Amino acid sequence: MPFTSATFDFLRELAANNERAWFQENRARYQRDVRAPAVAFILAVGEALNDLSPHLRADPRPVGGSLFRIHRDVRFARDKRPYKTSVGVQFRHARGRDAHAPGLYLHIEPGACFVGLGVWRPSPPALRAIRDRLVEDPAGWRAAVSGKPFRSTFSLDGEGLSRAPRGYDPGHPLIEDLKRKDFVAVHHIPDDFVTAPSLPEDFLRVAGAGEPFLRYLCGALDVPF
Repeated sequence: MPFTSATFDFLRELAANNERAWFQENRARYQRDVRAPAVAFILAVGEALNDLSPHLRADPRPVGGSLFRIHRDVRFARDKRPYKTSVGVQFRHARGRDAHAPGLYLHIEPGACFVGLGVWRPSPPALRAIRDRLVEDPAGWRAAVSGKPFRSTFSLDGEGLSRAPRGYDPGHPLIEDLKRKDFVAVHHIPDDFVTAPSLPEDFLRVAGAGEPFLRYLCGALDVPF
């Protein structure tokens, strides 16, 4: 069951009616047009994921698996809207317990879809390990992010520091990368990329261009790729 225009219709309407009463009235639409195709996508990708890495996992459980919850955590947020107006699917590394492990990601949002990979907001020890690897192996980093398949497909994204992190040389040739708080790469896609029947194959083809980047991060974090 693929994603369809109904998926995007639901997300647009949810953005305009982000309240529990509306969601409860439209829960069946969410399950049919969002959750069911997301689970089908996860299952389809899982069948071929080993070709990229045997250590990435596709978990089709509708709760606690690769599909992110539609509910927002509003406990400490000023924005009290209860629901996310996008769909997130992540294929995590087997060694990771949460979204901060190296992995692949599909973001579905009207007019703002993308394929992502890498490590978003790693813990302080993991961030230091990645930065230390950049210092120890700058040539490997340059090779991972400068190869033609990667450069023609992905752009590095995420937040960074305004100054050199403590303990690192402000004059280091890779200082702009050492300032990164996220080590993620993004490939923006049109909405019809998501609704194409070939989405699982297209997603893995795009992700494959990021293999050197993922491999480098896994090496930095001392986990297999």
